[in-house]
Amino acid sequence: MPRRNRPQRPGPKGDDEPRPTTHGWARTESGPDGDWNVRPVGAGEKTYRCPGCDHEIRPGTPHVVAWPADDHGGVDDRRHWHTGCWNSRGRRKPQSRRW
Repeated sequence: MPRRNRPQRPGPKGDDEPRPTTHGWARTESGPDGDWNVRPVGAGEKTYRCPGCDHEIRPGTPHVVAWPADDHGGVDDRRHWHTGCWNSRGRRKPQSRRW
């Protein structure tokens, strides 16, 4: 008889696993600048300005959206970052004048 896949049991997820938020699926990251909710964006439809390098993130470019983890979902606190800029944010200061 063929083996049947067992259904995944719901349970608590670790801090490093994605979790649902009001903004979609996000993970929590801790760094020297605090705790952040981070959500990957496959391809946005608008042009955004990355606070890490102050360059545009053009439509269709995969990137991440980050907002403070202690925030309760304030849209004004979300920032769109190039993935590389987000990953290196601890090694340099934000370049954007709007940050």
